[in-house]
Amino acid sequence: MENFKSSGTFTKQAHVNIPEGLYEEEHGRKGFFGKVSQIYHQNPPVNWTNIEGELKPRCLPPLFSENLKKNSFMPVLKNNDCIISAGHYSSSFKHFFRNADYDELFFIHAGNGKIESIYGHLDFEKGDYIIMPRGTTYKLFIDSPSKIMKVESSGEFEDPSRGILGPNALYDQTAIVTPESALGSEQDLKEYKVEIKRLGKITSVTYPFNPLDAKGWKGSVYPYKLSIYDFCPIMSHRYHIPPSGHTTFVSKNFVVCSFVERPLEDEKHGVLKVPFYHSNIDYDEVLFYHQGNFFSRDNIDEGAMTFHPQGIHHGPHPKAYEKSNGKTYTDEYAVMIDTRYPLEPTEWFTEFEVKDYWKSWM
Repeated sequence: MENFKSSGTFTKQAHVNIPEGLYEEEHGRKGFFGKVSQIYHQNPPVNWTNIEGELKPRCLPPLFSENLKKNSFMPVLKNNDCIISAGHYSSSFKHFFRNADYDELFFIHAGNGKIESIYGHLDFEKGDYIIMPRGTTYKLFIDSPSKIMKVESSGEFEDPSRGILGPNALYDQTAIVTPESALGSEQDLKEYKVEIKRLGKITSVTYPFNPLDAKGWKGSVYPYKLSIYDFCPIMSHRYHIPPSGHTTFVSKNFVVCSFVERPLEDEKHGVLKVPFYHSNIDYDEVLFYHQGNFFSRDNIDEGAMTFHPQGIHHGPHPKAYEKSNGKTYTDEYAVMIDTRYPLEPTEWFTEFEVKDYWKSWM
């Protein structure tokens, strides 16, 4: 049992009827899964005039621009648990691929095609998450130019705990699509090359036959896909659900969350509609903006990515409160990655980031 205490001015219910002239901050542990307190400030904790050092909130403009090399994945953020990359593919993989270092999650921002694997084929389209277990041989086939965010993980991607919500919450198991066993479609080549990634290096193995030659499979390790448009958000008209309530996948030392269109909280109950100010002290936060009107952020376009490191506050931009007045629905879609240990921006991130993003709260 948590030992709640209180002092001074505070609300009966977090995020509801915040006293006029005060600004609520959520000081939480374990990425909103742990202990938490609310603090009521006289000034927004993001109303800084200067930041010097490594903790500036950071932003990449739409990832899939001319700055991104075509037909390869470019790492943008990484730590020992995961690598977040972006890829803009106009043509299919030249060779088969097997990742012996990481499990992989692909999010299809745009485009369509299919992934052929040793387990069979999975068609993909805009909004699909695709989970590829470590060690799976596969090949990506592009039907239309595809913009893909990839997350490589040192641990397996698993379902979140649904607790008292029951097994059908968030997404039903029938929303998950698994591959039907099928041979690789390319059967007339002289040779077939598999590129295997291990310890960050590539080993190339050549076969005289298509390596996707399985006639069947069974078990609990397999690729699958889930559409972000099938994610069912937890909602309350009287309480603003924290990001942890939108968890879609859990992996080693990080989670992946889906923010999707939903009705907003009810104004007559005085509920905060926009994300509360928070410092999320134990986790770095990455947001990839997929589509819609991102009303809690100014000047953020589809395909952009923000990075808020542990230790500094973040929350809605100043105009967000005005935009939320009278608004009853949000149509935004975004993918959030919260990591337990700090992420390091790559040189590519640093070269192309929006340098003055941190000033957008001023």
